[in-house]
Amino acid sequence: MSTAVNVWRFVWTCWKLNLAGAMEFRLSFLLTAGMMFVNNTVWIFFWGIFFHRFPVINGWEVRDVMMMWAVSAGGVGLMNVLFGHANRLATLIATGQLDAYLVQPKPVLLHVLVSRMSVAAIGDCLFSLVLFIIFGDLTPDGMAKFVSALVIATLIFLFFTLIVHSLAFYIGNAEGLSFQFYNGLLAFSTYPTDIFHGWGRVMLFTVIPAGFISYLPIGLLREIQLSYLLAAIGAALALTAGGCCFFYRGLRRYSSGSMMAMRM
Repeated sequence: MSTAVNVWRFVWTCWKLNLAGAMEFRLSFLLTAGMMFVNNTVWIFFWGIFFHRFPVINGWEVRDVMMMWAVSAGGVGLMNVLFGHANRLATLIATGQLDAYLVQPKPVLLHVLVSRMSVAAIGDCLFSLVLFIIFGDLTPDGMAKFVSALVIATLIFLFFTLIVHSLAFYIGNAEGLSFQFYNGLLAFSTYPTDIFHGWGRVMLFTVIPAGFISYLPIGLLREIQLSYLLAAIGAALALTAGGCCFFYRGLRRYSSGSMMAMRM
């Protein structure tokens, strides 16, 4: 059997075990995911009030903002459900907890990322799906565009998070710094890109690439703007390649925590 098939079977098994572990305490699972869904709904409620008073803001309508939230929530939700350790990587590095993954015959980075699932993020995924059903284009073409937007958003969230957490290889304890960068990306990806101008807009397409996520409802879902779409895909691929290289280069500097642990 090919290596790719074996890796896929391993990843699929990890996802199933993560979900089974989360479902073991069903009430806690439902409450955690449900509260995240409610939290997102509160923000949508306020955006609805705002657009009731101001129907169009710099070309953005209420449907565009709702789809922006669907893409952002779906992207960060998929990242934290499928690759839940991305947001704990700095802690694992700083405390020497990567030891258990280094001795396993699996790709280290992939093994680390898929070994945990965020239950709360399931609420983000459900919220994204509900928003798409209510405000999205339910034609086959519209669904294909939405899935493409989710893939781009997930890659940007995942590998930007990987890069900022991998700073722990170089500067030691980077939990606080990585948390701030992650929250910055998450916050700015839920505001219409066109309300920012000048250096603020430049920052959203460079240092914190939230603009590539928040503009998807205009540049892909409403109509395909080829130059923007190619830039968004390029940014996602560049972050993917850069994140993997940055992690593995940092891994050479990793100091063992001398921990005894077991992984399947």
